This record gives sequence, structure tokens and C-alpha cells, in this order.
Amino acid sequence: MRIRTARPDDAPAVVALRTLVYPYLVRGVESTRKMIAQPPPGEQWTAYVVEVDDTVVGWVSAYRNDRTSEPDVGEISTLHVHPEHRGRGAGTALLTAALGHLRDIGARRIRTWALPESLPFARRHGFTPSREMRYSALDLRPAPPMPESPPGVRLLALTDVEPRRVYLAEVAAAADEPEDVPADAISYESWRSEIWDSPGLDRAASTVAEIGGEVASFSLVQRDGDRMWSDYTGTLPAHRGRGLARLVKTAALHRAAAGGVRTAYTSNDEANAPMLAVNVGLGYRPVGSSWSCLRELS
Repeated sequence: MRIRTARPDDAPAVVALRTLVYPYLVRGVESTRKMIAQPPPGEQWTAYVVEVDDTVVGWVSAYRNDRTSEPDVGEISTLHVHPEHRGRGAGTALLTAALGHLRDIGARRIRTWALPESLPFARRHGFTPSREMRYSALDLRPAPPMPESPPGVRLLALTDVEPRRVYLAEVAAAADEPEDVPADAISYESWRSEIWDSPGLDRAASTVAEIGGEVASFSLVQRDGDRMWSDYTGTLPAHRGRGLARLVKTAALHRAAAGGVRTAYTSNDEANAPMLAVNVGLGYRPVGSSWSCLRELS
């Protein structure tokens, strides 16, 4: 077993491993390759893999959280090891490397996400569970029925919308998202790198609801083959209560299904009752969960 910094040509093996451990997290090979080769600006992002006999059996990424108003917050993302190679120190080696990187860049408060079965490991390493995230899946054969559009609403594909308008709408919609780390607006440069320029962003399926020339609601789709991930669905506070989130998400699902997507995945904080109700109404079924976990780094 050896641990090393991830390289762009690790992307196919990393995606295969992620699909095994987290089948509901949709990020394709090209998106993963870009993330390794061109990390988002300002995050001081890095990743590590564990190899056994030249086969990638573990992965973790670590970076500075640039979406919070709190100083010195670091993130450890999707630490996972192939089920056949657990219990041999690979997870601990990855965690140690990630914490070392975060310490080097000055992070002092660390957040990670743990599967329910991984909570004992997280607790042993000083993390305290905080919030639960639900992952859900929907079979798009067929897509759920389209609701009726409220008067004055115009549905557009993302191909017909200027990126900065979508960015401003996401910043406004995300301001009151439930979080255990206070959120601040992501910079346009980081958003453009992570979201708009992602090779997996399906702009033909992603849908915007426009009212009076303003982006009022939107649903972004990340796609890999016949699977999709609802990257973010949000509605500006002034336009909530009119069914727009359900409308744009359903329209995005229809467009994705027409393009060959068969299974849609999404996630929600368990405290986000309005969006959970939308997804349950669309027919999503729970397929997994994870816990946000926090610790201080001395």
C-alpha cells in the first residue's frame, strides 16, 4: 500500500471507485480529471490516492472552504476506501495526509462527511456529527408529470442564459440554506470554475424560470452517461411559494430524460423541509445518507 498525490490520469480509477462506494454521487471522468488538473481558484485544493499493486483503492480531497464567512475552515471531501481494502490503515493514511495539508494552509476548523457506518471512525479521529444529509434517486422511465406553469413564467434551457445571471440567482437562493458552517457568497471566479465550466454540466437539461426578465428559479444538472445529479435547485426568496422549484426541477428531469438519462440523484439536508417535500412529491426515494462532522485542528 502506498499513498501519493492524485494525478489527472487517475480520474477513470477514481470514478470507478466512487461509483462503487457512492453510487448516487455523479461526477464523470472528465469532470474529475479537470478537478485534479485545474482546482478551483482560492481553495488551495489537493487530493490523495491510496494504491495497492498499482490499483487505486482509496481517495480523499482537502481544501480551504471559500464559501464561509468564518476564517480558517477546511474541508475533507469524500474520503473512501474500496470495501475489500478496509481495516488495513488506508483510511487513516488518507485522513492524516488531508489533515496535514489543511494544517499547512492554516485551517483550524475542519468539516468532513461520513457515511453512517463510518461514524465510529470519524469519532475516533476527533470529529463530532452535526447534520444529516439525505441522498435520493428517481427512475426517469417515465419522468414525473409536468406541473402547470404560473402566469408570466418563461422556462429556458441554460444554453439561453448568461452565466453571471445564474450565478447571482444561486447566491441569492443559497443565502438561507441550512448549514453547520455559516455560508457566504462564493466568488464568481470559483463558481465559474466549479459549476459553469464543469465538463459534466448539462446545459441543455438545466432549466431556468424567468419572470419579468429576472431569473427567479433554476435547476442545474450534472450528467455522466445515463445518470444525472441535481447539482442545485433554488428559488429567489421573493418568488417562493409559487411552485417554481418543482416546476424547474421537473422540466430539467424531462429534458434530461429526453437526452437519455435514466436515473436522477439528488441530496438534501434533513432540515430543508420545503425541498424534501418537492423531491418526495416527484417520486424520489431515499438511497443513502451521510453526516456532516466537525473538529478543531490544533
